[in-house]
Amino acid sequence: MIKIEQPGAADIDILHAMLRETYWSPGVPRDTVERGCANSICAIARDGNGTLIGFARTITDRTVFAWVCDVIVAPEHRGKGLGRGLVRSLMEHPDMQTVRRWMLGTADAHGVYAELGFGPIRAPQRLMDLIKPAHYAKPES
Repeated sequence: MIKIEQPGAADIDILHAMLRETYWSPGVPRDTVERGCANSICAIARDGNGTLIGFARTITDRTVFAWVCDVIVAPEHRGKGLGRGLVRSLMEHPDMQTVRRWMLGTADAHGVYAELGFGPIRAPQRLMDLIKPAHYAKPES
């Protein structure tokens, strides 16, 4: 079952364990995960026992812009459409109906998001970014 809800402490423990092993947030501290969730709209997938098995969040102004991130599904539950369902639930949230621009980044799940209407950035020359090392990243030697 997928619901829009803020994760509790036990959920953060599970989520932190999952996220710290990903390519996008290796070694992320628990307090960073917790703070990120507190400042986002979160979608959680749970198994029959109520345990977190999937997660996604969006950073948004709830008006015109949303950045989808931290979409993750426990390995034993992948391939069942949970990731897509999590993102869809964020897109269908009542507070998000006026959002004009949805964005996300992925290294390997383009097909998952294409089915929801995501595609390559139409005018990449208009976008800029500034990437600072994560505050928890180990310095390169």
